[in-house]
Amino acid sequence: MNAATLAWARSGARGGAFRTDWVTVALVLAITLLGLIMVTSASVSIANNETGEPFHYLERQLVLLLAGGAAAAVLTRVRTELLEKLALPLLVVAIALLVAVLIPGLGHVVNGSRRWIRLLGFNFQASELARLLVLVYVASYAARREGELRSSFAGLAKPLGLLALIGVLLLAEPDFGAATVLFATGFGVLYMAGARVRHVLAMVLAAAAAFAALVALSGYRMRRLATFLDPWADPFNSGFQLTQSLIAIGRGEWFGVGLGESVQKLFYLPEAHTDFLFAVLAEELGLIGVVLTVGLFVALAWRALHIAQLAADAGLKFQAYLAAGFGLWIGMQAFINIGVNMGALPTKGLTLPLMSYGRSSLIVTLAWVGTLLRVYHEAASRTRGPATVST
Repeated sequence: MNAATLAWARSGARGGAFRTDWVTVALVLAITLLGLIMVTSASVSIANNETGEPFHYLERQLVLLLAGGAAAAVLTRVRTELLEKLALPLLVVAIALLVAVLIPGLGHVVNGSRRWIRLLGFNFQASELARLLVLVYVASYAARREGELRSSFAGLAKPLGLLALIGVLLLAEPDFGAATVLFATGFGVLYMAGARVRHVLAMVLAAAAAFAALVALSGYRMRRLATFLDPWADPFNSGFQLTQSLIAIGRGEWFGVGLGESVQKLFYLPEAHTDFLFAVLAEELGLIGVVLTVGLFVALAWRALHIAQLAADAGLKFQAYLAAGFGLWIGMQAFINIGVNMGALPTKGLTLPLMSYGRSSLIVTLAWVGTLLRVYHEAASRTRGPATVST
């Protein structure tokens, strides 16, 4: 450890003023507040019909935001060195969660998928936390084995074997969307760590072939693919969800029909406040709202990659890959959710990050934002020196 690193470590241990990345905070607040408005609008009729309380989902979303914000605040105080040291135990926890959810009596089935563990009356989606813990390990591997990644195919094959194992567990739930996002994000982090382009392309082609085979061998997924290719062939059955989403987006035109004025959310569009929240947003706020939403997600993903670059410049490899993983993940999941809503991608059970009503997803994503802010603090402290509290 050189003198500069030792001084930085000591300054971190002593504490001091926390360097906050206000750009990230502003972007996350803008996305979550827009999501809160849209969840309220999209769920009023559903909540009133289910519970008699029109603001039932608004109240629960506020509680989730507070819980996620508290988790983020805690993680801003957790040194990323600790996460790196605990990467392997955290990976074991991730695998244990994904196995536990498949055990009858522990795993809870909702809409035909066994993705939840019921704790104290609360359904927790194990894959949300597990994916984060797996990516922590991938970032740790990339930092430790950077030379091996750059020099040999085996360096890339080892972490991809792990991702394949996690993917099998996710597909057993089944959660094809989560497996796809995890693979794409993991590939991205390993490529940034220096994996050779030809090795990455070979593994991407192999992964694409494997996913194609999974689709071809599953009647359920083949039906979904057929519906995606021509939803209007059966608009009142298999194509109902997608056609209603397309109708909602089409009705929005340039400026939307007005906040709260969506027709499709009135029991026409399934999952209006979760997976298809974007369709309601497009209907009510129009192209202007769509551009604003896409712009916010692009800006947040770009900011995470910028923080990753700051960390890399400061010599913090693990932290750089951790921040890059967040940027790739948030961008990838938002892209897939929006693509599904617009009929550009086959239907996946993925929420719009930070916006949709998604209990586990919202809390875990906000917690990861706390880690991203911690990476910024450590990178800024190392390059600019410890912040001082003015009096």
